[in-house]
Amino acid sequence: MRKTSLNAQILAGVLAGLLLGLGLSLLGKESTAAQTGLYIAELVGTLFIDLLKMVMIPLVFTSIAVGVANLRAHRQMHKVWKATLGFFIFSMALAIMLGLTAANLVRPGAGLQLAMFQDAMQGFRAEQMALSDFFAHFLHSLFQNPMTALAQGNVIAVVVFALLLGIALVVGGERYANILILLQELLELMLMLVGWIMRLAPLGIMALLLKLAATQDAALLATLVEFIAVVVTTTLLHGMVVLPLILYLVTGMTPLKFWRGAREALITAFATSSSSATLPVTLRCVEQHLHVKRDIAGFVVPLGATLNMDGTALYEAVAALFIANLAGIELNLMQQMIVFLTAMLAAMGAPGIPSAGMVTMVVVLQSVGLPAEGIAILLPIDRLLDTFRTAVNVEGDMVGSLVVQKWVGHEQHINEH
Repeated sequence: MRKTSLNAQILAGVLAGLLLGLGLSLLGKESTAAQTGLYIAELVGTLFIDLLKMVMIPLVFTSIAVGVANLRAHRQMHKVWKATLGFFIFSMALAIMLGLTAANLVRPGAGLQLAMFQDAMQGFRAEQMALSDFFAHFLHSLFQNPMTALAQGNVIAVVVFALLLGIALVVGGERYANILILLQELLELMLMLVGWIMRLAPLGIMALLLKLAATQDAALLATLVEFIAVVVTTTLLHGMVVLPLILYLVTGMTPLKFWRGAREALITAFATSSSSATLPVTLRCVEQHLHVKRDIAGFVVPLGATLNMDGTALYEAVAALFIANLAGIELNLMQQMIVFLTAMLAAMGAPGIPSAGMVTMVVVLQSVGLPAEGIAILLPIDRLLDTFRTAVNVEGDMVGSLVVQKWVGHEQHINEH
């Protein structure tokens, strides 16, 4: 009953947030009621995200270290590694191909006035980062002092250190059994804290969506409606057709059963626009509602929150073609192949925080010689689109954990016979 009531409360929070936000936007931003409402929403929404971020880093660290140690103990590590990375690359490739196909068919931005594009670009300076610099920066971010990474919330560096620690715990064997037990107990404590934080989810999600609905600029949304329609439609198509189809073909789980179990995480991802902040909720859904073994969930889901970004990869590919259309540049097949590869690599390098795709978007644009300043036109609508792509990013992680569990279990079953 309690799970159902929490889901019902979250859905009520979503509806209330959107309706109140639209109400405040009709009152006008200058009115006292709107300013007070936005201030309270900002406080509550920030508190909810901060609470999730508070447990996120220790949760990522313990779940990956424990997950790796337990998988290695079962001699399944290499299977899980291969299955996880294979699924991530496959699903992201499908997402980018879907986005590029739609962008080539619809050609968003081809009819927009270039003057508007140039106006938006004035007064905006993009940080120039060549592809080689991006790779160097990405590699550098992988290996850092673990204390610094934990303190600064650098998810990628924490993931890498936790992976290495998990492997070291296995190599050390019985000698370090006490440390593994300590990490397992710490992981269980973190999951208990997540359960407490989720009681605030309905209020937090309501506040975040209220702010989003109240602060969007309607005029700009209308001008960019074609681009927004292409991104939202293809993202939803990937999330509601492609991923559930892969899940059904591999595991036999129906989309309805999956969404029922994944609902809390998807709504939290939509409201927070952060796959990292949603990670505690995603792990809870995958383990408790979708019944993925803790070993596999603790490895696939945190790694997915860092590397598996279907929605972000799709968005960056469509946005590159959109900006090319606005600038009057025709991208040939070779250039679109470069966009395909760069969007995948850049999405993998994007941190799981709101609008992180904007940082790596510059890399994608520059890989085919497009003006980096073009992202100025995307900034005002990015927050809106970020909600959809984050929900699909998180869905990809959950589908991935179920698919990996099925593949590894199937191989194990064959080996036993």
